[in-house]
Amino acid sequence: MAILAIAFGISALLLASGFIEWNLRYGRESTIHSELGHIRIFKPGYLLSGSADPFDYLLEADAKLEQAILSVPHVELITPRLSFNGLASYGESTLSFVGEGVDPHKEERLSKSLTITSGQSLSADHPKGIIVGQGLAENLGIKPSDSIVLMVNSATGGVNAAEVTVLGLFATITKAYDDAALRVPISLARQLMRVTGSHSYTILLDKTENTSTILDDLKTSFGKKGFEFVPWYRMADFYNKTAELFSRQVSVVRLIIAVIIVLSISNTLMMSVMERTGEIGTIMALGVKRREVLIQFLAEGFILGVAGGSLGLILAYALGALISAIGVPMPAPPGMSFGYTAEILISWQMAFEAFLLAIITTLVASVIPAVKASRMEIVNALRHNR
Repeated sequence: MAILAIAFGISALLLASGFIEWNLRYGRESTIHSELGHIRIFKPGYLLSGSADPFDYLLEADAKLEQAILSVPHVELITPRLSFNGLASYGESTLSFVGEGVDPHKEERLSKSLTITSGQSLSADHPKGIIVGQGLAENLGIKPSDSIVLMVNSATGGVNAAEVTVLGLFATITKAYDDAALRVPISLARQLMRVTGSHSYTILLDKTENTSTILDDLKTSFGKKGFEFVPWYRMADFYNKTAELFSRQVSVVRLIIAVIIVLSISNTLMMSVMERTGEIGTIMALGVKRREVLIQFLAEGFILGVAGGSLGLILAYALGALISAIGVPMPAPPGMSFGYTAEILISWQMAFEAFLLAIITTLVASVIPAVKASRMEIVNALRHNR
């Protein structure tokens, strides 16, 4: 029963942790592959002051720089982006928007998590075709194939406008972004703003886990040329807050499981000591030292932890695979635009920490019963069964 209690506790911890881990990874990859990319290149100070004076932080097109960064290991793509804002008008409705000029061809690879909910994506064949966030489109009352007017401030100080066609509507993991954003071909964005450069370069890597390593390499190789390299996690405010919340939830679950294991194992071993009082007195009378009795009960706790932890890992992986095969339908959480089907993702690190938790908690639970057994008076212990 003690082994089963440990096993079910560890499997419950791993399943809960695996569910949260999958959601965090899904949120991370969706954020990277729909909005931010892995690493952004800016002029120093753009993130602090770029919104107030965007034309002072433009990067000129530099084909040599792009080729040099593409030659860095693990870098798969680099593409320019031009940020701007203004007013979008349709009929009698006029709303402010946050826009980005992107390369339609490269954006297909970078923004693979951006969901086109209606119509089609950006295309080089439609130089005046744009895509609009689902929330912004609903507020404007527009749909694919509608024509709208975009008005922005140009670098010359005037107001420039263009009539564009809505190719499609999109949704990302962040609803607040979808309620205000639209994307246009970068050539159109440059025409509207009357500039030739871009505000940033977005870098796509082969794996998110390589971000920190490549970031250090880029800073070492190109940092002296007047560029600021910013990783995705410095810009993903919504994801960071979600990850912090989920981490606290996992910590609470881990604490509850640890308390359950300690109480169950402590109770089991304490009953074992009481039932074996006569045996303990006998072996101590035969010359077994108190320290050896202490070690024996600690060893029993350790064996319970290993056995229960191992069984818990097997149960967790089996149930995790079954649940992932079926899927967990998730409604749209607060701050997101759509629901999704979740899975269970149990990493080796999570499994190791859970297994270690099982061993440590059983050893802690074994201390009091072991000490009680080792301090018994031999005479009283021998009389216990009479």
